[in-house]
Amino acid sequence: MRPRTAVPALLTAALLTAAATGCGTEEPPAAGTDKPAARASSTPAAPSTTPPSKGGAEVPEALRFTGTTVDGKEFDAATLAGKPVVLWFWAPWCPKCRAQAAETASVAADFAGKAHVLGVAGLDGNDAMREFVAGTGTGGFPHLSDGKGEIWRRFEVTEQSRYVILDGDGKQVYEGVLPAGKGLADKLTGLTG
Repeated sequence: MRPRTAVPALLTAALLTAAATGCGTEEPPAAGTDKPAARASSTPAAPSTTPPSKGGAEVPEALRFTGTTVDGKEFDAATLAGKPVVLWFWAPWCPKCRAQAAETASVAADFAGKAHVLGVAGLDGNDAMREFVAGTGTGGFPHLSDGKGEIWRRFEVTEQSRYVILDGDGKQVYEGVLPAGKGLADKLTGLTG
């Protein structure tokens, strides 16, 4: 291989390796936010044409998507409209995600009826996702199997171990990492009163 072509090939290989092994690696946050400074632009998944939710609340654009749970059931995010929503993006093999599981499950139980928690699993197969839910005790709230990354792209999530929090109107009010899930309850308390 000629020297001029070896450097780009090595750089590409290094970037692919880093992307495949980076459990929870982060880009530096933008000043004053928890959101990384720069992200590759991605096209969001096409929204579903969802009417108002069964509870009568207007369905915000952020909740106009559908998916399949890790148990194989169809799920319509419109059912979450009208209350704050925590989207927890995780991968079954991620130790940081596993460390967040207990606190996330506790918050889901403590805020039942006041807010929703939805797990969005990716970066692995559905069998591993189901085993993660069973092994971490997080079966008290739904988890979507997003193996194709459609919901991850919709919310511009590029790595596992991230939370996206929406207020009752569907406006994103937080996106970032909460080590071991600490601080999640405080963020929801501020939204639910």
